[in-house]
Amino acid sequence: MQPELKVIGGGLAGCEAAWQAAERNIHVQLFEMRPQKMTGAHQTAWLGELVCSNSLGSKLRENGSGLLFHEMKELHSIICRVAEQSAVPAGSALAVDRHIFAETLTELIATHPNIEIIREEITTIPKAPTIIASGPLTSPALAISLANFHGKENLFFYDAIAPIITADSINMSIAVRGSRYGKGEANEGDYINCPMDQATYNHFVQQLAAAEQIHLKSFERKIEYGVDVGHAKFFEGCLPIEVMARRDPATLAYGPLRPVGLRKLFKGDAPFAIVQLRQDDLTHHSYNMVGFQTNLTYKEQKRVFKLIPGLEQAEFMRYGQMHRNTFLCAPSLINQTLQTKKDPSLFFAGQIIGVEGYLGNAASGLIAGINASRQLKGSSLLAFPRECMIGALCFYIANAGCETFQPMKANLGLLAPLQFRIRDKQERKAAMANRALRAFRNYAKMNNAYN
Repeated sequence: MQPELKVIGGGLAGCEAAWQAAERNIHVQLFEMRPQKMTGAHQTAWLGELVCSNSLGSKLRENGSGLLFHEMKELHSIICRVAEQSAVPAGSALAVDRHIFAETLTELIATHPNIEIIREEITTIPKAPTIIASGPLTSPALAISLANFHGKENLFFYDAIAPIITADSINMSIAVRGSRYGKGEANEGDYINCPMDQATYNHFVQQLAAAEQIHLKSFERKIEYGVDVGHAKFFEGCLPIEVMARRDPATLAYGPLRPVGLRKLFKGDAPFAIVQLRQDDLTHHSYNMVGFQTNLTYKEQKRVFKLIPGLEQAEFMRYGQMHRNTFLCAPSLINQTLQTKKDPSLFFAGQIIGVEGYLGNAASGLIAGINASRQLKGSSLLAFPRECMIGALCFYIANAGCETFQPMKANLGLLAPLQFRIRDKQERKAAMANRALRAFRNYAKMNNAYN
């Protein structure tokens, strides 16, 4: 009789987990509550809908997400495969047409002979074997069930989404196409760049910092630098742009608006700051405002963002917004194989255990799907070494201190340190990436991870 596995959640982690298990001849029931019950951020019923950025991060091996991408491809990741098929120009980053990505992924999952999609809300933890990958927007009923199982209160932080504008509303007599340091796929450049001189930048930051935002509940508010900024629990890797502006007027010029590698695109005086727009679909119809995740009111977004040169007549296809992300204290819940400590037949994956970033979520689903399959077949489970990115990320999630546990993206700082010192930064990154891939391939081969 064919082994069976339940996977809760049709996001990146859930889809990757279901695919990996199905490819290993496990019958998978994939539960997704949309469209019967929607979340505050999703807009469609597609599996793997990207609600924030359309970028999966760098493709470069010497970068944390890029290294993870290369490791996942070795294990035939469905998320990596679909991302490459739906990619749009984005320099060294892997960005996708979010609609084609989700449609393609949904079709592949729905037509796999070993996957059954069930559109209903799960309110309690099903009997094992099960993978919980319900994501940061887990329904309240299931979140309560998870807290009761875990024996701890669920943690949370606020995450934000950037606006998307129409391409034909961008003033290309001011904006210029180009990629940072010329590292683009398209001849004319992969990004649209809107320049600011210092006076324009200073005025923009002043208006941004003072703009009205959507307020949260009174008991969750915080005063930061004399301004009511809402909840203290922001994810530092995706701060609202108005929060960054309030911390220091120069923050944006050294962050998402930094002009480094782009100044030569403009004639005359070099810009003091540059706003980048990244293509959001294959038809070139829509562009994402890079780094502009926000919690401003829609009215204020329209007013303030039109102060950017080239965006005076911008038309917004989607305004930015903020949503609450729930996660569990993973170190007290799971081990490095992503099994729960209470029940070895119950696995967790994705943002619900504090993994951040699209690829990180998918990678945890990949490991959970493989390990649940191996357990059903009586094989030993995989725990990749800390020298490779996928092993280092799982190690952090399972072993961080609960008192200070925060969501984590793939980054080279998670890897086990080199045994020898390399002063040059780029050489050190290259050495860590080369070692990571060797360690990954050796472990995968020795433990038959590909089947």
